[in-house]
Amino acid sequence: MQFKTLMIIKAFVCLGFGPVLLFLPAWILGLLGTAYGTGAALTAREYGAAMVGILLMTWLARNAAESVARKAIVWNLFVYDAIGLALTLVFLLNGTLNALGWGIAFVYLFFTVGFGYFALRKEKASQ
Repeated sequence: MQFKTLMIIKAFVCLGFGPVLLFLPAWILGLLGTAYGTGAALTAREYGAAMVGILLMTWLARNAAESVARKAIVWNLFVYDAIGLALTLVFLLNGTLNALGWGIAFVYLFFTVGFGYFALRKEKASQ
């Protein structure tokens, strides 16, 4: 997969989930089988705001050439998605999330592998 394609997919995932978490946190948390309260609303909305920021970063950086800045973006997204995957698995295994949480885990796994590939691969030799 090309870097640009991965960034576009990430942007569309963030477009799908960010605004929903920001404006309809009770609905999405209800779908996932989690309790909804003031703390959950705050956390969900802040996460939605972060996803909107990631949406903008991934969309605007989709054409970035190999550089220190691109490498920083890739490492950021790799670590972010790896942590998201680990936490989602913990919440799935302890029963906090229902079966729909496996879809979230799969999305995190996809991006962890994708950004991990770009983070760990050797850069092309300069000519």
